[in-house]
Amino acid sequence: MKYTIDCFVPQASKCELQDKLASCAPVGNIYAIEGTPGVPFIPLERSLSTKALLWIAEHCTTDYLLIYTHAGGVSIGYRAVERMLRTAIESHADWVYSHRHTVKQGEPLAVPTNEYQEGSVRDDFDFGPLVLIRTEVLREFFATEPEAMQHAALYQLRLYISRTGRLVHINEYLYTEIETDNRKSGEKQFDYVDPKNRTVQIEMEKVCTAHLKRIGAWLEPKFKDPDISEFAGNTFENTATVVIPVFNRVRTIKDAVESALSQKCDFPYNVIVVDNHSTDGTTELLDEIAAADSRLVHVIPAKYDLGIGGCWNLAVHHEQCGEFAVQLDSDDVYSGPDTLQKIVNAFRQQNCAMVVGTYQMTDFQMNPIPPGVIDHREWTEENGRNNALRINGLGAPRAFWTPLLRTINLPNTSYGEDYALGLRISREYRIGRIYDVLYCCRRWEGNSDAALEVEKVNANNLYKDRIRTWELEARIEISRQARNGNGNEKLKNIFNCFADAIN
Repeated sequence: MKYTIDCFVPQASKCELQDKLASCAPVGNIYAIEGTPGVPFIPLERSLSTKALLWIAEHCTTDYLLIYTHAGGVSIGYRAVERMLRTAIESHADWVYSHRHTVKQGEPLAVPTNEYQEGSVRDDFDFGPLVLIRTEVLREFFATEPEAMQHAALYQLRLYISRTGRLVHINEYLYTEIETDNRKSGEKQFDYVDPKNRTVQIEMEKVCTAHLKRIGAWLEPKFKDPDISEFAGNTFENTATVVIPVFNRVRTIKDAVESALSQKCDFPYNVIVVDNHSTDGTTELLDEIAAADSRLVHVIPAKYDLGIGGCWNLAVHHEQCGEFAVQLDSDDVYSGPDTLQKIVNAFRQQNCAMVVGTYQMTDFQMNPIPPGVIDHREWTEENGRNNALRINGLGAPRAFWTPLLRTINLPNTSYGEDYALGLRISREYRIGRIYDVLYCCRRWEGNSDAALEVEKVNANNLYKDRIRTWELEARIEISRQARNGNGNEKLKNIFNCFADAIN
């Protein structure tokens, strides 16, 4: 193989990597980009400045370059660099990444990575810290005169390559990194809403928005107003319904239900708990509460194949469901007796089809814990529904206009079902926001997302990337039809035919 590659690594890793990389046949020069005069480098995965990337483009003397973005140690697999280079050449790839091993607190762990797809636009997509890039595509990127970024340059480059070239995934374990972030998955997932990362998030939003505009998926802040006349046959005895899917939560379900039943409202409401065949005493406890308060509707599905989304569909289509369906998880509680009133007021005042509130992270005893208040202030009227494609969540509690929800329905899954619904609604309708704390999200050992195995995290992320892929395709079609002067009539017709078929 005639090709050689230059390597660019953090200063903190250079000494350790020098000998390891130098022994790899294709490796040419090895540069430490952190500490280079005038070239700031932030030793965090996915975080390189435009200035640092430009320096790399100017100093690289080879057809391909290798970037390592982790400040911790790494062990390069036998002939792994050759493997990455050969794959890049033979597949005409512009960006190559692979599986890896990691050593976390002394324990080895296999870390597979997901296949990149059109909807993998979130800024935290896990490529791992070692990526191979075709040098010419980096120079072509700078020929477009990208906006200077302190944190989001690598994200900007990756999206550029996704539009113009190829990102290739090698599903082989080519190296081992020493993990320095020992937090559980349930702790890491809130990094993007941590106030200390706000500057980073603003940059990431700019980059994502520019990308969506370039591929024709960006939507202007023009919204359809909810109109009950479009949805014939909907009558409601209750204004609102709190929906609680539950399975084996005998320890927490009473707190959740009592929180819902203690709401003080100027309208009638009820609570529908869909008990997905619990076996731990949850069913019996709910029967006791329902016998004492007729506002609690205890539903046990006839089917045994329902996820959380399927349980929600069952509740929403229940004859006692109110005009607005409001989320409450079976191990969480509302922050006060005015939550439901505030949500219904928001529907009426903001002319929206969905409302998302603000929540406080707490321990099981309701004591506040980091990162504290999660308010999703990255959501704006002007760009919220576009920026939602960049992140993995919309916030809580979530509430929906039932007539529309009965038409769209939720996917029958137990992860991402609410996110999929939020994207779909935001495609046409306004999503209202409440920035008062309405909800206490309790973290405890029984949380389903407290400490997930990497395979489960990958499966969840793969599903949401697929949701985003479908959503991008739909939004690109809307934009195309708008450019052609037809609005989104084609999509409306497809949607109406589908709705007629299932009703």
